[in-house]
Amino acid sequence: MIKFLPLIFVLLWSSAFITTKPIVDNSDPFSALAIRFLLVAIGFFLYSIYTNKKIFFNKKIILETIFTGVLLHGFYLGGVFFSISRGLPAGITALIVTLQPVLTNLLAGPLLKEHISWKQWVGTLLGLTGAVLVLGFDVGTTLPLAGVIASVISLIAITSATIWQKKLTHEIPLAVSNMYQFLGGFVFHLLIIIFLTDPFVEFSQTFLFAMGYQILVVSFGAYTILMYLIKNNCVSKTVSVFFLIPPVSALIAFIFLNESLTNIDLIGFLIVSTGVYIATRENK
Repeated sequence: MIKFLPLIFVLLWSSAFITTKPIVDNSDPFSALAIRFLLVAIGFFLYSIYTNKKIFFNKKIILETIFTGVLLHGFYLGGVFFSISRGLPAGITALIVTLQPVLTNLLAGPLLKEHISWKQWVGTLLGLTGAVLVLGFDVGTTLPLAGVIASVISLIAITSATIWQKKLTHEIPLAVSNMYQFLGGFVFHLLIIIFLTDPFVEFSQTFLFAMGYQILVVSFGAYTILMYLIKNNCVSKTVSVFFLIPPVSALIAFIFLNESLTNIDLIGFLIVSTGVYIATRENK
C-alpha cells in the first residue's frame, strides 16, 4: 500500500485543479481560499494540540513559516484559482504550474550552489518546449492573457517557496508548520478581499461539495500523505511522479469539465511530462 502513496498523492493533487472550477463559479477566488485556509489552519491547530506538538516558537521561525504560506497558499493557489476563474482551462493551468520542479532545478544552481546535471538541463529544455507548444499563439485569443499571467506568477511563487524552504535550517513539526503556512495564506487572501476586490460567496450545494472536497481530501488528505512521505524519506519518489500531474489533470478535466485538447496540445503535454520526469529522476 505504501508504494502506491505517491501515485495517490498525484491523483488527489490533480483533482484539486478540477474542483476549483465549481468553486470559482460560485465565489470570487480569494474569498473561497480565505474560507478554506482558515478552516484548514484551525484543523491543523486542533491536530497539533491533540498530538501534543509544540505550538509556539521564536518570532523568526514563525514569520519564516508564515512567509512560506504566503508564497505557497497566497500567490501560488491564489494565482491558480484566479486563472481558472478567468477561463483558463484547468488542465493547462496544471501544466504551467507543474513546471515547478523544472524551474526549481534551473534556479537551484545559481541560488543554492547545487550542481545541475545534464539530465536536469534536458528535462528543463523539454518542459519549456512543451509549454510553448501548448500555449502557442493561443494566449490572448482562446486562452485568457490574465489567466496565463496568473499561472506564471503561481509557478514562480511555488518555485520560490521550494527554494526558500531549502534555505531554512530550523526544524518545526510538520502539522504545526502547515498550521502557520495556512494561517499565512488566510491572512494574505483576507487582505485582498478587504482592499482589492468585492467578495462574494454563493453557498450552493456545488460550492459546499467542492470546498469540502478541497478541505478534506486535498488540504488534509494530500498534505497528510505528503507529510508521511517526507517523514519516511520518500520525497524523491513523490517528486519523480509529478510528471503525471498534467496528463492526469487534463484527463479528469476532459471527463468532468468537458475540456478538450488539440493534437498540438497533446504533443505539448507529452513533452512537458517527459521533461518533468527526466528533470526529477534520481541520478543512478
